Amino acid sequence: MKHYMIVDIGTGNSRVALVREDGALICVKTFENIYYIDEAYEDAQYFDPSFWKRNILGLCREIIHMYPNITIDAISSSGARESIVLINRKQEDFYGLPNIDNRGRAWMAEIQKDGIYKKTGRWVTEDFPAAKLMGLSKRRKEIFDQVQTFTSLSEWIGYVLCGKLAIEPSQACETQLYDIGTQQWSEELIKRFKLEQLTMPPLLNAGSLLGFMREDIKEQLGIAYDIPFLIGGADTQVAVLGAGMQEGDIAVVSGTTSPVVTLRTERYCDPQERCWTDSWLKGSMYQMETNPGVTGLNYQRIRNLLFDGVSYEDLEAALKEVNSIKCTASFSSLDFEHACGYKNGGFFMRPPFRADLHRIDLAWALVGDIACSIFYQYRQLLQMLPIQHDKILGCGGGFQSEMLCQHLSDLTQKALVLPDNFHQASIMGCVAVCNSYWNIHTDTNERAYKIYKPQKGSLIQEYYEIWKTNRDRVNTTV
Repeated sequence: MKHYMIVDIGTGNSRVALVREDGALICVKTFENIYYIDEAYEDAQYFDPSFWKRNILGLCREIIHMYPNITIDAISSSGARESIVLINRKQEDFYGLPNIDNRGRAWMAEIQKDGIYKKTGRWVTEDFPAAKLMGLSKRRKEIFDQVQTFTSLSEWIGYVLCGKLAIEPSQACETQLYDIGTQQWSEELIKRFKLEQLTMPPLLNAGSLLGFMREDIKEQLGIAYDIPFLIGGADTQVAVLGAGMQEGDIAVVSGTTSPVVTLRTERYCDPQERCWTDSWLKGSMYQMETNPGVTGLNYQRIRNLLFDGVSYEDLEAALKEVNSIKCTASFSSLDFEHACGYKNGGFFMRPPFRADLHRIDLAWALVGDIACSIFYQYRQLLQMLPIQHDKILGCGGGFQSEMLCQHLSDLTQKALVLPDNFHQASIMGCVAVCNSYWNIHTDTNERAYKIYKPQKGSLIQEYYEIWKTNRDRVNTTV
């Protein structure tokens, strides 16, 4: 059995895992990602790559020391999309722009937007690194002038370990500087965002050998043998690979956000611009996506606020006892089909305040909001691409909520299928990447699955209609 070390960099936290080729998790260690406010903008955050690097290498060292008899056959990584690390002319990784950074928002009107959706598969917003870099050039010129190039979070780990630069097509498409049709950097897009002075990183496909671990890193980790670093990619694409997704399937990755995706060989460009078209790993296919925005983070926050000290298991058990709708919730953040965020949200109920309202009713409404938001985006995707399917693949930590799983199955009237280790899908995807390098075949059909079967006449189906009415009443689409 081969063993792999996987680095998975998320938005809220990051993980380092030791995994066997068959997907058996031996060890997972986590640290919280730290961000800083940039006061030069209304809504800007950054991170210090050196701090994250110390944490990641520290966890790698801990795991290696815990399992001295295990030889690591490869390292790979996945990373949150829309996040980049900047590299200066001294080849130092000195500044990080995360997906939650919106420093480019004030200058989006300056961009000539014609044709950008067709080239990049996404509309122009401050979410993407092109806008972040443009915003950096406007008010942080002293930082921008140091930048020579950049890379994504997943490939940055390779840069740290091997000293070699690359970016995977699944991450390049998230920059809004990459043409998904030609699968190359677009000089036209680079000029539109006024980023001609930057050098674009080389493109390298998932599963490719970037290089071997540097000698100083090997010494720091306490190992003497060579370890190859294999290119991974964007966390959503890597996660659905880990879930065993094939062309024509539909999958939901439930985490901080909950993208609903399908894969096609042929590129799809929606005339109404209601979805994103992403590059699949290696640029081999296209991934169509709709997304309700922030979902799982809302569940985490209501638990911290109202159920401090209550385990997820006890909270889930209490949710199953709810048998009536006392309020609805609306906290998912994106009106995806109109390319804007929802301006208003909250809990909604008839006045006066109900005497029998309990905190568990608020939690049930919030889980219902997540399920309904995903279901709405699922319906939008099917309007554009009427795919014949009998199941939905689910992966991501959000599906640890059994209530959410059953809700989504009931709403879609499809079986929700969760592969083994679904909550570690990005790690499993990186295992698949490493196995492909070593020509190791693993049959995803042999993996253990958990299946939620749809029920009719469930409370969530009644909730959906009330939920949608309340959400739409407080949000006017522009």
